Amino acid sequence: MIARRRPVTAQWTTLVPLLAAVLLVLTWGRDLPAVVVAVVTLVLAGAVLAAVHHAEVVAHRVGEPFGSLVLAVAVTIIEVALIVTLMADGGDKSATLARDTVFAAVMITCNGIVGLCLLVASLRHGTAVFNPEGTGAALATVATLATLSLVLPTFTTSKPGPEFSTVQLTFAALSSLVLYGLFVATQTVRHRDYFLPITRHGEVITAEEHAEAPTARTALISLGLLGLALIGVVALAKGVSPAIESGVEAAGLHQAVVGVIIALLVLLPETIAALRSARRDRVQTSLNLALGSAMASIGLTIPAVALASLWLSGPLVLGLGATHMVLLALTVVVASLTVVPGRATPLQGGVHLVLFAAYLELAINP
Repeated sequence: MIARRRPVTAQWTTLVPLLAAVLLVLTWGRDLPAVVVAVVTLVLAGAVLAAVHHAEVVAHRVGEPFGSLVLAVAVTIIEVALIVTLMADGGDKSATLARDTVFAAVMITCNGIVGLCLLVASLRHGTAVFNPEGTGAALATVATLATLSLVLPTFTTSKPGPEFSTVQLTFAALSSLVLYGLFVATQTVRHRDYFLPITRHGEVITAEEHAEAPTARTALISLGLLGLALIGVVALAKGVSPAIESGVEAAGLHQAVVGVIIALLVLLPETIAALRSARRDRVQTSLNLALGSAMASIGLTIPAVALASLWLSGPLVLGLGATHMVLLALTVVVASLTVVPGRATPLQGGVHLVLFAAYLELAINP
């Protein structure tokens, strides 16, 4: 029975990204009726599941922590392209688009995904165990990137408003690239064992023994289909965003809710992959995905929008408001206390989820 199901699964995960690409070509830049929006949403959900499948195939071939890095960077690169495209469209909302998207990604990953994974793993296995050295290094990098890029612009005086001057923006962009590059080198070369899953006795799990690794050809095909599926996820999310915006407006909610919904759709593949790892008691892999996504979102988005600002008109507002700075500071403090012991109970997962719920509530009622 299993042997018969594999070709069907493989066929399904191949066809859905192709269908998403075709649907993207047919619907790009057009006003969509309700029926088409429903179809696009179904294909988008299928593309998310296909992306998770192909990401797991690639991760199984290259091993951890490279597998987590592949999905995080792939999603972020496409997300950055989407941000720059929307900024190029202009409008009053484009000035804060990069800031709002990056901050939403940080809160979703550091509180939403982390909280869910810790809760699922601890409820299923008693406690969630992970490597504090690697997780602490990732958290420190995220905190530094977020502060340099999203907090400092609120307090600088070279330009009016929460904006960087050209020199300051250049420094923030270069610092983001340097820090992200140093982290990737640490994660994949010098201290790779810090980012590998561990057993309950603290022993590093260097390889999964339950399944044979896919061939190089299979992994390359999955890598290409992963990119195609992620393009479909992000672009189709952009296509349904007018319908989401209309629904949010009709419900009387704040406009910032639209950005939160789009960010949730874009990060859905990583969320599902992280939860699957948590269920298998591979919490370190889940944390690699969550914190790696937050880091990539800042480390790649800020340099990209800094470069795009050379030819895009209008201001680039990066500084957070007081409420969001409080949430960011509380997130860093709580995450630090979570990471230090190297193990977590449902309480830690619940605390992060409450912080995420507070962010969502303040997005709805600022």
